[in-house]
Amino acid sequence: MRLLFLVFLGLVFCNVAQSAPRGDELYAAHCAACHGDTGAGGVGVPLSLPSFLSSVDDNFLRETIRHGRPGRVMPAFRALSNAQVNAIVHYIRGWSDKPAPDFSDQPVVGDAKHGKQLFASYCAACHGANGEGGKGTGVTFSRKRDLPIIAPALNNAGFLAAASDSMILHTLEFGRENTPMRSFLVQGLKEQDLDDLVSYIRSFASITTAPETPARTATETTITLESSYSLEETVENLEGAIVSQNFILIRTDTLEHGLTVEGEEDSKEVILHFCNFSFLYEALKVDPRVGMFLPCRVTVTERDGKVMVTTINPLYLSHLFNNNELDEFCRQMHEVYTAILEDATL
Repeated sequence: MRLLFLVFLGLVFCNVAQSAPRGDELYAAHCAACHGDTGAGGVGVPLSLPSFLSSVDDNFLRETIRHGRPGRVMPAFRALSNAQVNAIVHYIRGWSDKPAPDFSDQPVVGDAKHGKQLFASYCAACHGANGEGGKGTGVTFSRKRDLPIIAPALNNAGFLAAASDSMILHTLEFGRENTPMRSFLVQGLKEQDLDDLVSYIRSFASITTAPETPARTATETTITLESSYSLEETVENLEGAIVSQNFILIRTDTLEHGLTVEGEEDSKEVILHFCNFSFLYEALKVDPRVGMFLPCRVTVTERDGKVMVTTINPLYLSHLFNNNELDEFCRQMHEVYTAILEDATL
Protein backbone atom coordinates (compact mmCIF):
# COMPACT_ATOMS: atom_id res chain seq x y z
CA MET A 1 0.00 0.00 0.00
CA ARG A 2 2.80 2.41 0.94
CA LEU A 3 4.53 1.64 -2.36
CA LEU A 4 1.35 2.42 -4.31
CA PHE A 5 0.96 5.70 -2.39
CA LEU A 6 4.53 6.73 -3.24
CA VAL A 7 3.96 5.86 -6.89
CA PHE A 8 0.78 7.95 -6.85
CA LEU A 9 2.63 10.92 -5.33
CA GLY A 10 5.36 10.56 -7.93
CA LEU A 11 2.82 10.67 -10.72
CA VAL A 12 1.13 13.75 -9.23
CA PHE A 13 4.41 15.67 -8.88
CA CYS A 14 5.48 14.57 -12.35
CA ASN A 15 2.24 15.91 -13.87
CA VAL A 16 2.59 19.18 -11.96
CA ALA A 17 6.16 19.59 -13.22
CA GLN A 18 5.10 18.82 -16.78
CA SER A 19 2.21 21.30 -16.65
CA ALA A 20 4.26 24.17 -15.21
CA PRO A 21 4.67 26.86 -17.90
CA ARG A 22 8.13 27.26 -19.37
CA GLY A 23 9.31 30.83 -19.65
CA ASP A 24 11.73 30.14 -22.48
CA GLU A 25 9.01 28.60 -24.66
CA LEU A 26 6.53 31.35 -23.86
CA TYR A 27 9.12 34.04 -24.55
CA ALA A 28 9.98 32.44 -27.90
CA ALA A 29 6.31 32.28 -28.84
CA HIS A 30 5.18 35.73 -27.69
CA CYS A 31 8.21 38.03 -27.28
CA ALA A 32 11.22 37.00 -29.36
CA ALA A 33 9.86 38.27 -32.68
CA CYS A 34 10.07 41.86 -31.41
CA HIS A 35 12.61 41.75 -28.58
CA GLY A 36 15.05 39.25 -30.12
CA ASP A 37 15.86 35.65 -29.16
CA THR A 38 18.32 36.81 -26.52
CA GLY A 39 16.53 40.01 -25.56
CA ALA A 40 18.95 42.18 -27.55
CA GLY A 41 16.10 44.15 -29.12
CA GLY A 42 14.57 44.53 -32.56
CA VAL A 43 11.21 46.10 -33.17
CA GLY A 44 10.92 46.09 -29.38
CA VAL A 45 13.33 47.45 -26.78
CA PRO A 46 16.39 45.43 -25.64
CA LEU A 47 15.19 43.62 -22.52
CA SER A 48 18.58 42.11 -21.67
CA LEU A 49 20.25 45.53 -21.38
CA PRO A 50 21.85 45.43 -17.88
CA SER A 51 20.85 49.00 -17.06
CA PHE A 52 17.25 48.16 -17.97
CA LEU A 53 17.02 45.04 -15.81
CA SER A 54 18.64 46.81 -12.87
CA SER A 55 16.11 49.64 -12.98
CA VAL A 56 12.78 47.79 -13.38
CA ASP A 57 11.14 45.45 -10.91
CA ASP A 58 9.25 42.27 -11.68
CA ASN A 59 5.90 43.98 -11.16
CA PHE A 60 6.78 46.45 -13.92
CA LEU A 61 7.51 43.57 -16.27
CA ARG A 62 4.31 41.74 -15.29
CA GLU A 63 2.11 44.81 -15.72
CA THR A 64 3.79 45.68 -19.01
CA ILE A 65 2.95 42.23 -20.36
CA ARG A 66 -0.61 42.58 -19.09
CA HIS A 67 -1.34 46.16 -20.26
CA GLY A 68 1.11 46.61 -23.13
CA ARG A 69 1.58 50.12 -24.45
CA PRO A 70 -1.61 51.21 -26.24
CA GLY A 71 -0.69 52.65 -29.63
CA ARG A 72 3.04 52.08 -29.11
CA VAL A 73 3.79 48.68 -30.71
CA MET A 74 3.77 46.64 -27.47
CA PRO A 75 0.45 44.72 -27.33
CA ALA A 76 -1.38 43.63 -24.19
CA PHE A 77 -1.18 39.87 -23.50
CA ARG A 78 -4.41 39.52 -21.55
CA ALA A 79 -4.99 35.89 -22.51
CA LEU A 80 -1.87 34.63 -20.69
CA SER A 81 -2.40 33.15 -17.23
CA ASN A 82 -0.67 34.60 -14.18
CA ALA A 83 1.59 31.56 -14.11
CA GLN A 84 2.57 32.10 -17.75
CA VAL A 85 3.29 35.80 -17.21
CA ASN A 86 5.39 34.99 -14.15
CA ALA A 87 7.30 32.38 -16.15
CA ILE A 88 8.16 34.93 -18.84
CA VAL A 89 9.26 37.46 -16.21
CA HIS A 90 11.43 34.82 -14.52
CA TYR A 91 13.03 33.97 -17.87
CA ILE A 92 13.76 37.64 -18.67
CA ARG A 93 15.19 38.15 -15.19
CA GLY A 94 17.58 35.29 -15.89
CA TRP A 95 19.55 37.55 -18.23
CA SER A 96 20.86 39.43 -15.20
CA ASP A 97 23.11 38.10 -12.45
CA LYS A 98 21.65 40.64 -10.05
CA PRO A 99 18.42 40.27 -8.06
CA ALA A 100 15.37 42.24 -9.13
CA PRO A 101 15.14 45.66 -7.49
CA ASP A 102 12.47 46.03 -4.83
CA PHE A 103 10.66 49.33 -5.25
CA SER A 104 8.19 50.79 -2.79
CA ASP A 105 4.59 51.30 -3.83
CA GLN A 106 4.38 54.52 -1.84
CA PRO A 107 3.53 57.55 -3.97
CA VAL A 108 6.10 60.32 -4.36
CA VAL A 109 4.88 63.75 -3.25
CA GLY A 110 6.15 66.74 -5.18
CA ASP A 111 5.23 69.97 -6.94
CA ALA A 112 3.87 68.95 -10.35
CA LYS A 113 3.81 72.56 -11.53
CA HIS A 114 7.55 72.92 -10.93
CA GLY A 115 8.03 69.44 -12.35
CA LYS A 116 6.42 70.58 -15.60
CA GLN A 117 9.02 73.33 -15.94
CA LEU A 118 11.83 70.88 -15.28
CA PHE A 119 10.36 68.39 -17.75
CA ALA A 120 10.38 71.00 -20.52
CA SER A 121 14.06 71.74 -19.83
CA TYR A 122 15.45 68.26 -19.17
CA CYS A 123 13.07 65.64 -20.61
CA ALA A 124 11.03 66.95 -23.53
CA ALA A 125 13.88 66.77 -26.06
CA CYS A 126 13.82 62.95 -25.86
CA HIS A 127 10.41 62.09 -24.40
CA GLY A 128 8.37 64.71 -26.27
CA ALA A 129 6.79 67.95 -25.09
CA ASN A 130 3.83 66.08 -23.61
CA GLY A 131 5.58 62.83 -22.74
CA GLU A 132 4.50 61.18 -25.99
CA GLY A 133 7.87 59.47 -26.45
CA GLY A 134 10.46 59.32 -29.20
CA LYS A 135 9.59 58.66 -32.82
CA GLY A 136 9.79 55.18 -34.27
CA THR A 137 10.68 51.90 -32.62
CA GLY A 138 13.74 51.07 -30.55
CA VAL A 139 15.83 49.33 -33.19
CA THR A 140 15.07 48.82 -36.86
CA PHE A 141 16.15 46.02 -39.15
CA SER A 142 16.62 48.33 -42.13
CA ARG A 143 19.67 50.19 -40.84
CA LYS A 144 21.73 50.78 -37.71
CA ARG A 145 20.67 53.19 -35.00
CA ASP A 146 22.96 55.09 -32.68
CA LEU A 147 20.61 54.49 -29.74
CA PRO A 148 19.80 51.05 -28.27
CA ILE A 149 16.40 52.33 -27.19
CA ILE A 150 14.07 55.13 -28.21
CA ALA A 151 12.75 57.25 -25.32
CA PRO A 152 9.50 55.66 -24.09
CA ALA A 153 6.12 57.41 -23.97
CA LEU A 154 5.75 58.53 -20.36
CA ASN A 155 2.14 59.61 -20.86
CA ASN A 156 1.14 56.15 -22.05
CA ALA A 157 -1.57 54.45 -19.98
CA GLY A 158 0.33 51.17 -20.05
CA PHE A 159 3.53 52.72 -18.75
CA LEU A 160 1.74 54.63 -16.00
CA ALA A 161 -0.06 51.46 -14.90
CA ALA A 162 3.19 49.47 -14.78
CA ALA A 163 5.72 51.95 -13.34
CA SER A 164 5.64 52.85 -9.66
CA ASP A 165 6.66 56.31 -8.50
CA SER A 166 9.73 54.88 -6.80
CA MET A 167 10.81 53.11 -9.99
CA ILE A 168 10.54 56.35 -11.97
CA LEU A 169 12.44 58.15 -9.21
CA HIS A 170 15.20 55.51 -9.30
CA THR A 171 15.62 56.01 -13.05
CA LEU A 172 15.89 59.77 -12.58
CA GLU A 173 18.45 59.31 -9.81
CA PHE A 174 20.72 56.81 -11.54
CA GLY A 175 19.88 57.05 -15.24
CA ARG A 176 20.42 54.07 -17.52
CA GLU A 177 23.92 53.20 -18.62
CA ASN A 178 24.50 52.89 -22.38
CA THR A 179 21.41 54.98 -23.13
CA PRO A 180 20.93 58.76 -23.38
CA MET A 181 19.16 58.65 -19.99
CA ARG A 182 21.67 60.24 -17.57
CA SER A 183 21.39 60.68 -13.83
CA PHE A 184 19.58 63.92 -13.09
CA LEU A 185 21.51 64.28 -9.85
CA VAL A 186 24.73 64.25 -11.87
CA GLN A 187 23.18 66.93 -14.08
CA GLY A 188 22.78 69.15 -11.03
CA LEU A 189 19.17 68.69 -9.95
CA LYS A 190 18.23 68.27 -6.29
CA GLU A 191 16.27 65.41 -4.74
CA GLN A 192 13.19 67.65 -4.39
CA ASP A 193 13.44 68.44 -8.11
CA LEU A 194 13.24 64.74 -8.87
CA ASP A 195 10.16 64.39 -6.67
CA ASP A 196 8.59 67.25 -8.61
CA LEU A 197 9.38 65.56 -11.90
CA VAL A 198 7.83 62.28 -10.74
CA SER A 199 4.70 64.15 -9.65
CA TYR A 200 4.41 65.80 -13.03
CA ILE A 201 4.93 62.52 -14.91
CA ARG A 202 2.28 60.87 -12.72
CA SER A 203 -0.11 63.70 -13.57
CA PHE A 204 -0.21 62.43 -17.15
CA ALA A 205 -2.57 59.74 -15.86
CA SER A 206 -5.34 62.30 -15.42
CA ILE A 207 -5.28 63.20 -19.13
CA THR A 208 -4.38 59.81 -20.61
CA THR A 209 -7.63 58.01 -21.29
CA ALA A 210 -7.18 56.38 -24.70
CA PRO A 211 -4.72 56.07 -27.58
CA GLU A 212 -4.55 59.13 -29.82
CA THR A 213 -5.93 57.21 -32.79
CA PRO A 214 -9.10 55.11 -32.51
CA ALA A 215 -8.59 51.39 -32.98
CA ARG A 216 -9.14 50.26 -36.54
CA THR A 217 -12.25 48.23 -37.12
CA ALA A 218 -11.18 46.63 -40.41
CA THR A 219 -11.88 42.90 -40.36
CA GLU A 220 -11.10 42.08 -43.99
CA THR A 221 -7.54 40.89 -44.48
CA THR A 222 -7.50 41.76 -48.19
CA ILE A 223 -8.91 44.27 -50.67
CA THR A 224 -10.47 42.34 -53.55
CA LEU A 225 -12.29 43.58 -56.64
CA GLU A 226 -13.65 41.79 -59.69
CA SER A 227 -12.40 43.15 -62.99
CA SER A 228 -14.62 43.80 -65.98
CA TYR A 229 -11.64 43.27 -68.27
CA SER A 230 -9.68 40.21 -69.38
CA LEU A 231 -6.68 39.14 -67.31
CA GLU A 232 -4.25 40.63 -69.83
CA GLU A 233 -6.16 43.93 -70.00
CA THR A 234 -6.42 44.06 -66.22
CA VAL A 235 -2.66 43.60 -65.82
CA GLU A 236 -2.04 46.35 -68.37
CA ASN A 237 -4.51 48.62 -66.57
CA LEU A 238 -2.81 47.95 -63.24
CA GLU A 239 0.60 48.83 -64.64
CA GLY A 240 -0.76 52.16 -65.83
CA ALA A 241 -2.60 52.85 -62.57
CA ILE A 242 0.53 52.08 -60.52
CA VAL A 243 2.61 54.60 -62.47
CA SER A 244 -0.17 57.22 -62.24
CA GLN A 245 0.02 56.96 -58.42
CA ASN A 246 3.75 57.88 -58.55
CA PHE A 247 4.90 54.34 -57.83
CA ILE A 248 7.65 52.52 -59.68
CA LEU A 249 6.65 49.23 -61.31
CA ILE A 250 9.40 46.81 -60.32
CA ARG A 251 8.28 43.74 -62.25
CA THR A 252 5.30 41.68 -63.40
CA ASP A 253 5.55 37.91 -62.92
CA THR A 254 3.48 34.81 -62.72
CA LEU A 255 2.56 34.13 -59.10
CA GLU A 256 4.41 30.81 -59.23
CA HIS A 257 7.63 32.28 -60.63
CA GLY A 258 10.56 30.65 -58.86
CA LEU A 259 8.27 28.20 -57.08
CA THR A 260 7.79 25.72 -59.91
CA VAL A 261 9.56 24.56 -63.04
CA GLU A 262 10.11 27.44 -65.45
CA GLY A 263 7.57 27.32 -68.24
CA GLU A 264 5.05 25.36 -66.17
CA GLU A 265 3.73 28.32 -64.15
CA ASP A 266 0.01 29.02 -64.14
CA SER A 267 -0.42 31.91 -66.59
CA LYS A 268 -3.79 32.73 -65.02
CA GLU A 269 -2.10 33.88 -61.78
CA VAL A 270 -0.05 37.08 -62.06
CA ILE A 271 1.61 39.29 -59.43
CA LEU A 272 2.79 42.87 -59.85
CA HIS A 273 5.55 44.29 -57.60
CA PHE A 274 5.81 48.07 -57.22
CA CYS A 275 7.10 50.67 -54.77
CA ASN A 276 7.41 54.33 -53.86
CA PHE A 277 10.82 54.24 -52.20
CA SER A 278 10.43 57.58 -50.43
CA PHE A 279 7.21 56.34 -48.82
CA LEU A 280 8.84 53.01 -47.98
CA TYR A 281 11.82 54.67 -46.29
CA GLU A 282 9.63 56.92 -44.14
CA ALA A 283 7.42 53.99 -43.12
CA LEU A 284 10.43 51.84 -42.22
CA LYS A 285 11.68 54.58 -39.92
CA VAL A 286 8.42 54.32 -37.99
CA ASP A 287 8.12 50.53 -37.88
CA PRO A 288 10.22 47.95 -39.78
CA ARG A 289 7.29 45.55 -39.80
CA VAL A 290 5.93 47.39 -42.82
CA GLY A 291 8.25 45.06 -44.72
CA MET A 292 5.37 42.58 -44.45
CA PHE A 293 3.43 44.55 -47.07
CA LEU A 294 5.94 46.96 -48.59
CA PRO A 295 7.15 46.97 -51.35
CA CYS A 296 3.62 46.63 -52.69
CA ARG A 297 2.12 43.62 -54.42
CA VAL A 298 -1.12 43.04 -56.31
CA THR A 299 -2.23 39.67 -57.62
CA VAL A 300 -4.51 39.03 -60.59
CA THR A 301 -6.18 35.63 -61.00
CA GLU A 302 -8.64 34.21 -63.50
CA ARG A 303 -10.97 31.39 -62.45
CA ASP A 304 -14.11 30.19 -64.22
CA GLY A 305 -14.11 33.26 -66.43
CA LYS A 306 -13.83 35.72 -63.51
CA VAL A 307 -10.82 37.99 -63.15
CA MET A 308 -10.13 38.99 -59.54
CA VAL A 309 -7.62 41.55 -58.30
CA THR A 310 -6.38 41.24 -54.69
CA THR A 311 -3.98 42.98 -52.36
CA ILE A 312 -3.42 43.02 -48.62
CA ASN A 313 -5.53 45.40 -46.50
CA PRO A 314 -3.17 47.81 -44.70
CA LEU A 315 -5.92 48.89 -42.29
CA TYR A 316 -6.16 45.34 -40.99
CA LEU A 317 -2.39 45.27 -40.45
CA SER A 318 -2.61 48.66 -38.74
CA HIS A 319 -4.92 47.11 -36.16
CA LEU A 320 -2.49 44.23 -35.59
CA PHE A 321 0.60 46.45 -35.33
CA ASN A 322 -0.72 48.56 -32.42
CA ASN A 323 1.37 51.53 -33.53
CA ASN A 324 -0.39 54.90 -33.79
CA GLU A 325 2.46 56.39 -35.79
CA LEU A 326 2.08 53.66 -38.39
CA ASP A 327 -1.71 54.11 -38.66
CA GLU A 328 -1.37 57.13 -40.94
CA PHE A 329 0.93 55.26 -43.32
CA CYS A 330 -1.51 52.34 -43.40
CA ARG A 331 -4.41 54.71 -44.10
CA GLN A 332 -2.51 56.32 -46.98
CA MET A 333 -1.54 52.92 -48.35
CA HIS A 334 -5.16 51.74 -48.19
CA GLU A 335 -6.20 54.76 -50.25
CA VAL A 336 -3.47 54.07 -52.82
CA TYR A 337 -4.34 50.38 -53.12
CA THR A 338 -8.04 51.15 -53.47
CA ALA A 339 -7.42 53.80 -56.15
CA ILE A 340 -5.13 51.50 -58.14
CA LEU A 341 -7.55 48.56 -58.02
CA GLU A 342 -10.55 50.71 -58.93
CA ASP A 343 -8.72 52.41 -61.81
CA ALA A 344 -7.72 49.04 -63.22
CA THR A 345 -10.99 47.15 -62.85
CA LEU A 346 -13.92 49.56 -63.32
